[in-house]
Amino acid sequence: MDFPVIDAHIHPFIEPENNIAAFGDPTTLDGFIREMRRTGVSRACGSVIARRAASFEDVQKLNREALKIRDAYPDFYIPGIHIHGGHPEESCRELELMYKEYGVRWIGELVAYMMQTGEYDSGGMFRIYETARDLGMPVNIHCSDLEVIERILKNFPTLNLVIAHPEDVGNAKKRFELVSRYPNAYLDISGTGLFRWNMLRYAIDLCGSEKLLFGSDFPICSPGMNLGGVLAEHLTGTELKNILSDNFLRLIGEKK
Repeated sequence: MDFPVIDAHIHPFIEPENNIAAFGDPTTLDGFIREMRRTGVSRACGSVIARRAASFEDVQKLNREALKIRDAYPDFYIPGIHIHGGHPEESCRELELMYKEYGVRWIGELVAYMMQTGEYDSGGMFRIYETARDLGMPVNIHCSDLEVIERILKNFPTLNLVIAHPEDVGNAKKRFELVSRYPNAYLDISGTGLFRWNMLRYAIDLCGSEKLLFGSDFPICSPGMNLGGVLAEHLTGTELKNILSDNFLRLIGEKK
């Protein structure tokens, strides 16, 4: 391929407690990056996550761990950062700092169900979305409730909202339909949904290839399997390039 393959959904780590690998590998950041490159991924983006309830101070610590990972692998890793719905003003200041001082352009994946950072459609989160919208930062959320997702999309029509995971067959079709109706809605195809044959072709025909982003959810899921799933479907060269590279670059402002 004559373009970089960009994985828009990973969860790297430095501290062992933030390693979410289910079967013991990778055990180090070097091993994490090595495995991703081995499968054909050129660059990758995502948040460092904690598998417990998080305070705002925890959020700040995770964000700074993400910056350290970028410092170690500047040509590979694109940091995704967290916010906390229970601390909206502090979170807005964090976004401003990360955007202006550190060049961060991506929020998420947010995992409120795991880190207990508040409902995605709370008043605090709406305040944070205002700042994200004004900065032009996409927000990637793990949320299964389509009513909540649609509420965000309706209230923030110029906020680029990236829904994580297609999920299973029934939910995937509903998510594709929702994405097709909102210009600011996108879907990353990470997780387990992509192993369903023709799912990606179905999604493109409904949403358009410009609304879908390649992702793996490594180290939980296999980047090689997900990339193979994309390449095995009957897609045009333009569709492949959109999904594997251009859509993400456009959302973070690296491509028009």
